[in-house]
Amino acid sequence: MGTEQSNVLQVRDLHVQVKTKHGAATLVEDINLELKRGEVLGIVGESGCGKTVTSMSILQLLNRKTTTIEGSIELLGRELNGLGEKEMREIRGKDIAFIMQNPMNAFTPVFTIGHQFIETIRSHTKWNKKQATELAIEAMHNVNLPDPVKLLKNYPFQLSGGMLQRVMIAIAACLHPAVIIADEPTTALDVNNQKKVLYHLDKIRSEYGSAILLISHDLGVISEMADEVAVMQNGRIVEKADVFQLFDQPQHEYTKKLLNARSKLHSDESVIHLA
Repeated sequence: MGTEQSNVLQVRDLHVQVKTKHGAATLVEDINLELKRGEVLGIVGESGCGKTVTSMSILQLLNRKTTTIEGSIELLGRELNGLGEKEMREIRGKDIAFIMQNPMNAFTPVFTIGHQFIETIRSHTKWNKKQATELAIEAMHNVNLPDPVKLLKNYPFQLSGGMLQRVMIAIAACLHPAVIIADEPTTALDVNNQKKVLYHLDKIRSEYGSAILLISHDLGVISEMADEVAVMQNGRIVEKADVFQLFDQPQHEYTKKLLNARSKLHSDESVIHLA
């Protein structure tokens, strides 16, 4: 019982189905996850295995008209599954934050970065515009964004993908949520910006104690960041283990294939000769 109470996020027997013209199709089933304060849980698996559906279910962002979510999703002891949209809007951003795969999808193009950042803060606090602006500037400083005062006046299209990703991380972290869900946060970035994003996520975890659910197909990112890893295949978790145990002694055949595919890629690269 004490272990359950120490979990900031607990997902039990999650089962998601979508309605199709041929009947109900199962997207994920029997998903069980736990996240403790300051912990990083990595979810890996090939495209289409259910990683993003799992995260969207936790955030209650799936279309309720076409999908059915069964099971329990507890955040800080509060059941999220079945909550109304108004209640979920109050929770998203404050208690649980989301870092999207494509930062361009996270911002409305017709409003400035500052407008969107400040309104997010004010919707979850009683702060005035001046206080919210100061927090936004401080949060952008913390992710090494240059000249935050100027950036707040810019529109999303005026920033690079890497800068937008860091703005999104600043927004996600500024209210110190209990859980941050990061869905492929480094996919669209160059190596330099990948390192920066991972550094900032790790800093948020260590300074504020936010738990992070890190979704990635990049095993290098997972090995560097995660404490525990869940491997997904065809909508199910087929293996879950401590990060060192998973990489050193994988048990499931699918996990072994994922790890072997990674090592083969590196060995192939070493024998490539340019004409």
